[in-house]
Amino acid sequence: METFTQPKITGYRQLTEAEVALMNEGKALAEQVGAYIDRLRSHADGTPPLLDQRWISIGATQLQQGFMAVIRGIAQPTTF
Repeated sequence: METFTQPKITGYRQLTEAEVALMNEGKALAEQVGAYIDRLRSHADGTPPLLDQRWISIGATQLQQGFMAVIRGIAQPTTF
């Protein structure tokens, strides 16, 4: 089995395989949520049901912040 050395990213520590797997799982979940938000936004053109796009946007922003926070919690960067 070939050994892969993760490149060093300034401000980040080397991640374990388990941490990388958790980050990839989180990124996949974020993609699924993003696709859901896109479906909700497709109703902005007057297609029923009419949805409150202001709240869809607020929710999208907060979900993005949540996923970023979770990924940061896994990565545990060493800098601001």
